[in-house]
Order: sequence, then C-alpha cells, then structure tokens
Amino acid sequence: MSPVSPLLDVQDIYFMQDGTTLLQPVSLTLNAGESLLVTGPSGSGKSTLLKILASLLEPSGGQILFKGQPSGSIRPEHYRQRVSYCFQTPVLFGDTVYDNLALPWQIRKKTVDSARIRYGLRQMDLPETILAKKPEQLSGGEKQRVGLLRNLQFLPDVLLLDEITSALDEENRQRINQLIASLAAEQGVATVSISHDVAEIRQAKRLLTLPQPGGSHIDESA
Repeated sequence: MSPVSPLLDVQDIYFMQDGTTLLQPVSLTLNAGESLLVTGPSGSGKSTLLKILASLLEPSGGQILFKGQPSGSIRPEHYRQRVSYCFQTPVLFGDTVYDNLALPWQIRKKTVDSARIRYGLRQMDLPETILAKKPEQLSGGEKQRVGLLRNLQFLPDVLLLDEITSALDEENRQRINQLIASLAAEQGVATVSISHDVAEIRQAKRLLTLPQPGGSHIDESA
C-alpha cells in the first residue's frame, strides 16, 4: 500500500519583489486535522506565505503539492475551495450579509441551506437580524465572523487564517478558537493560522517562526 500524501507539502517556497526577499524559503507538510501557527515580526512574510498557500500569489521559487499533486496543475477555483483563505479584514460583497453567506451556495449552483446559515450564526454568536444588515454597518469583529462563516459554508480541507480574531473581544476569540479546534478534531480540517497573541502562541501544537526581515533562520517547533 502506497503511503498517503499530506494535504499540503510545501517545498522551499520563497517570494521576492523588486530584488527584495519578502519571504525566506519555507518547507512544511500539513496533514488532515493538523494545526500550524505562524508567527514572527512585522515584515517577515506571514501574510505572504498564506497568500502563496492560497494560490493568491505566485512564489518566486519552490513548489506546493496538494494531496501529492502540484498546486499549479489544479484549476484555481477548485484549489481555492479546498484550501480556503480567510482575510484579517474580509471583503464583503452585495447589499446584505445574507448575500455574502448565500454566495458559496450560488457559486456551486446549490440551493441555499438557510438552516445551516442560521446554525452558523449561533456558533458565531451573531443574531439572525444581522442577515439583513449592509456590510458597511458591521463592526470589525462582526465582519471577521461573517467572513469566516462564509468560508465554512462548505468545509475545505485546509483553512488559512490571517489574524481572523484580531478585532474580537476575549470571549468571542475563545469561541472562534474552540470552533476551529473542533473542526480539526471532528472533521479533519487542517489549519494554518497567523497570530501575535501570546496565549495562542504558547498553546500552539506546532509553531513556525519566521525571521526578521533580512534574517535567514526559520524555526519550527512542536
């Protein structure tokens, strides 16, 4: 029996722009249900790394394998459904919050499951009345939770989380972290997240520390 390929196999990817290295070479593997927390100083390339993993940026070198297949050989729309990027400040579309949560269903040409949306709102501690609100009426924390809920309408294999709790109070931060942990434990969703939170860094099972700009030592600990 051949060994099962990891979900993501990242091999020496790096990123340069105008002769400046914005991300030092990174290699890592990620299996189903695993969580990796990425930290490091400002300018070390944390968001750049996630955008490359999400196929939103083309690396200057190296390669990414998704389930053993080069990511560049997979249709971008399919890859991005399986490896889903959550922005720190999500871009919300349409006239209402409902429009945003219905979008993943419409893209897949499926009937919107309103019960699933309402259940997700309860998980995020958001009232159903928020569905009728315009995106610009939301607070930063509400936008982050709506953005995450939109990404979770159809569970991906990998969630890429770019400081998605930065605008939340402690209670809601813990709520979201517990939800993500349960997705990993019960559904096998793998996560790569960025955080500067000391408590989250201390509790991380796997930690990838990117170096200061101009540095070269990348440290991964478990």
